[in-house]
Amino acid sequence: MNSKRKALTMVLCALLLVSATMFATIAYLTSKDEVNNTFKVGNVHITLDEAKVKPDGTPVPNADRVKENEYKLIPGHSYTKDPTVTVEANSEECYVRALVTINKREALYNLPSDINIEDCFDINENWIFKSETEDIGEDTYTYEFWYNTTVKTSSTDNPLPAVFTTITVPSSLTNEQLNTLKDLEINVVAHAIQADGFDTAEKAWEAFGK
Repeated sequence: MNSKRKALTMVLCALLLVSATMFATIAYLTSKDEVNNTFKVGNVHITLDEAKVKPDGTPVPNADRVKENEYKLIPGHSYTKDPTVTVEANSEECYVRALVTINKREALYNLPSDINIEDCFDINENWIFKSETEDIGEDTYTYEFWYNTTVKTSSTDNPLPAVFTTITVPSSLTNEQLNTLKDLEINVVAHAIQADGFDTAEKAWEAFGK
């Protein structure tokens, strides 16, 4: 009887040993997988500058581009002015526009009808004229231009064609008329907005305004 119990005990111990070994083996038969998503913040960065020029409108050789210039107006003379928007490297695809604001609205309005201020600028064909606004309270005109396509970049900057490259003072201006334009200023502001999420430029700029 004792021998039977001893034999049974040995069998049970053996089974427990096997079970423990199996459980130990199963515990190490594991698997793991995961997906890591890293989100980087997108951006749209632009710069706006123009060639540095002398008061007569001729470029200064080898000079860095600048944010402003001063000119001495002479009838019939053309001046270099090339406001250029650059969409910086790694920016998201975007829409770009330029607002050209000219002061002395009243003085310009009172010039002879054969003088058209728009004709003084050689607007690049890639920039589409969209609107003209008379800011009576500010005594300015603002002209809005949209770049004709969305703009993409890669690892390098993407300078766009200049909005315009020269300004020409009408040759028919008299000294008296020219004096009314003293302290004339032409300011250019550039805007950019992501293209993603907008079907058209109109919707994008409407959102920008809000």
